[in-house]
Amino acid sequence: MSKAKSSRKKLVNKNRWPGVYSYESQQKRYQGKPDVCYHVAYRIDGKLKWEKVGWKSEKYTPQIASDIRSDRLKKARHGEAVKTHKELREADLKANIRLDDIADEYFKVRGESSQGAKIDKGRYDNHVSPVIGSRPVRNLCQLDMERIKKKMDGMSAASIWGGLEITRRIINFGSKNGLCEQLGFTIQMPRRDNEVVEYLTSDQLKRFLKVLEEWPSRDVCRMLKIAMFTGMRRGEIFKLEDRDCDFQQSLIFLRAPKGGKSVSIPMNGVVTDLLLDQIQWKNETFPESEFVFPGKKGAMRVNCSAANRIKKKAILPREFRIFHGLRHHFAVTLANSGEFSLDMIGELLTHKDSSMTKRYGQFLPDTKKQASNRAAELLCG
Repeated sequence: MSKAKSSRKKLVNKNRWPGVYSYESQQKRYQGKPDVCYHVAYRIDGKLKWEKVGWKSEKYTPQIASDIRSDRLKKARHGEAVKTHKELREADLKANIRLDDIADEYFKVRGESSQGAKIDKGRYDNHVSPVIGSRPVRNLCQLDMERIKKKMDGMSAASIWGGLEITRRIINFGSKNGLCEQLGFTIQMPRRDNEVVEYLTSDQLKRFLKVLEEWPSRDVCRMLKIAMFTGMRRGEIFKLEDRDCDFQQSLIFLRAPKGGKSVSIPMNGVVTDLLLDQIQWKNETFPESEFVFPGKKGAMRVNCSAANRIKKKAILPREFRIFHGLRHHFAVTLANSGEFSLDMIGELLTHKDSSMTKRYGQFLPDTKKQASNRAAELLCG
């Protein structure tokens, strides 16, 4: 309650209706006179509480306000939880809030400009919302998750996993921000194949590099080459700033990458030349921008539609996700050489979990062959 309203409140009648206060509105009128708002004051465990009861125009009276106050005090004496009208309204809203309402807040906070956000929004709008979007979160059950799976029947395991994951993420967002209660069950996620590794064959690589040499937007070509020669994630390239390129120490600093903690990766000679050319182009085109690969008007880039056109021109597989695929291609090339351990590949990819790097073990044929031969020697005594 504001100080102005608090200062205008007066006891209605301390003998007849103790703890009942009122004040006259300066804007609202009722029956030709200023409307009157009633409040009650009472103490619970020594703490003074103020509660708005309602307006005279809403048919509230001092007696009704007094009855409400008496009910609050009675509950307190008997050890029951005492909630004000405001708290009861908030609890009711929290108990009945729909999943769609929480999703609206989630996507407002997250934004919808990034490719990942667009994919999540599409999955939610197309597969989750039609099934359970209008339902109060408190009424959801495991069977609802099965209905989402049925709605997505025929899609890949990864897509179904994504649909359930965005559902779980939205509910967790609502719970953390006090919009809803936590689910009373654990969403059973389907198993997905995380071992899919995208990489280019020799012919595909030749076509891709040829298209890059002829493509008119040189900044995009440099960006894709950076992805292929460093294994950097798309978001890391988009966020790269001038200050992150240390040409003296030949290091690239990745600030707040996917794993959370800032790290650095080595800058090889090819990447050094690409970055120097790009920074020179950027300084001429967007001199005020701090981003190495700026987007519109020099702001941080949020997408790269030209990358998909390049992919199409090079006749690369439809399922090849170009930035992600080039990152995989970087790792597969190192593994195939037999000159790098999985631990070293994981370091270059800035993996926080070694299990993420193990997928590249299948591309270590010589190492595995040596291990198999040695195992045969040991078994033969």
